[in-house]
Amino acid sequence: MDIGGLEGTAGKTYEFGSSSTPYTNIVKYDVNKYQMVGSLKYAGHCHYDYQTIHQIINSVPVVHISFPTPDPKDPFPAMLPMIGFMGSYSNRNASLSEPLDLYLHGYISSRLMRLPTTNSTENDEGLPVTIGATHVDGIVLALTPNNHSYNYRSVVMHGYATPVTDLEEKVWAMKRITNGVVEGRWEHTRVPPNKTEMTSTQAYKSDQILRVLPVTASAKIRASPPSDDRADMKNDDLRAETWVGVVPTWLKYGEPVASGDNRIAKVPEHITSFISKQNSLRELNAKAAINGEPVGYDN
Repeated sequence: MDIGGLEGTAGKTYEFGSSSTPYTNIVKYDVNKYQMVGSLKYAGHCHYDYQTIHQIINSVPVVHISFPTPDPKDPFPAMLPMIGFMGSYSNRNASLSEPLDLYLHGYISSRLMRLPTTNSTENDEGLPVTIGATHVDGIVLALTPNNHSYNYRSVVMHGYATPVTDLEEKVWAMKRITNGVVEGRWEHTRVPPNKTEMTSTQAYKSDQILRVLPVTASAKIRASPPSDDRADMKNDDLRAETWVGVVPTWLKYGEPVASGDNRIAKVPEHITSFISKQNSLRELNAKAAINGEPVGYDN
């Protein structure tokens, strides 16, 4: 099975956010070299513009963070699933097509949250991290196993993580993260967080925010029907006995189930409207990707 993308001439790839500024404009690091990592076979699936990359990260429920550990007895990089978003505290009106930072939420007691401070050295830019984010929009079934694939939207980003110490910035980030989980949720809870929740002195109970300065990033997107080899397309017997097509795939939210401690009889409108909106958008995304049509994003 090939999830790298699409061969042949039957499929097509939609150009996402191509007018937006790309990560290639970052001069300090050799981003062009980073882009060339991997096969040129699927170069048409790669995207480097800010808007495409930021949209994908901001619309996935979970991002995965990989980072090195200082223990010489543990040679393996660690990886954690986390909640995050792309944004700019210094320019809160910045659009997704502008340079943004990645904010991550976690507990101060976790290994990742401790490393940026315990491992910092003079002139250190922060903890090097790799971030991955993926949407699966469909299962692509072809005539041969080699041409099976997924329709997907994915991002890999490299950057340096440092802890957010300014209280106002932490509260701003917490609000964005909370409303990224369910739109409008921050305003329907006890806010702002108290000192126990926001200060870094209450281990195992406090929240911590990391800010990642992106250095390089790329997106890969496949949005098309199956693409089979010409020889197989001329094989009438094979085509007569093999179903080909796409199984649209999307994350669907179910009916809310009240907690035993809940005292509100009716599910609030901000929750029901979020569920309805997200389920509709994700279904549209998956079905639009089948024919390479413009895929709407989840947020």
